Amino acid sequence: MKLLNPRGFGLVCATAAVAAGLTVSGCADRIAGNAYPNTSELAAYKTEAAASSAAATSSRRAAAQTQAITDNCAQFPTVTGAGVVSYNAFVDAHDANAPDYAAKRDAATQTLEDAATKVETGVNTAAEPLPPELVAKFNEYVAAARALAAETRTMTYTAPVGALNEASKRVNDARNAVRDACPKR
Repeated sequence: MKLLNPRGFGLVCATAAVAAGLTVSGCADRIAGNAYPNTSELAAYKTEAAASSAAATSSRRAAAQTQAITDNCAQFPTVTGAGVVSYNAFVDAHDANAPDYAAKRDAATQTLEDAATKVETGVNTAAEPLPPELVAKFNEYVAAARALAAETRTMTYTAPVGALNEASKRVNDARNAVRDACPKR
C-alpha cells in the first residue's frame, strides 16, 4: 500500500480552493451606485451612543464622589477624636496644675497637628470628586485644628485662657459641621 504524498495532497487542496474562490467571485454581480447609510438610523445611533457615553461618565463620577466622601468621612471621627482626647488630657492637666502638664501640652499640640495633616491629606488625595461644600468644611477643620495647636503650644500655667477657649470652640464647631455634612452611617 502506498501512502499519500503530503506535498502532493496539499497542492491538490490548494488548487481546489483557488478554483472554488475564482468560480464564486466570477459569479457575483455588481450593483451600480454608491453606498449611503440610512440617515435616520445613523442619527438615532449617534444619539444613543452619546447618551450611553454620558451616562457612563456620570456613573463613574458619581462612584468616584461616593468613594471620596466615604473615605474622608469614615476616617474623620477617628482622626479628629484622637486630637480631642489628647487636648482634653492637656486641659485636665492644666486645670490641676499637674506635673506632666508640659508633656500633655506637647502631646496635644502634636496630635492636633497630626489630625489636621491627615484630614488635609485625605482631602487633597480625593481632590476633584469631593463636593466643594464638604471640602470647605474639611479645610475649616484643618485651619481650626492648626490654630488650636498653635494656641496650645503657647500655654503656660499663668497664661490667659481666652484665646485657647476661642480656638477650642472653633475646632468643635468645625468638627460638628463636618459630621453634619457627612452621610450618617
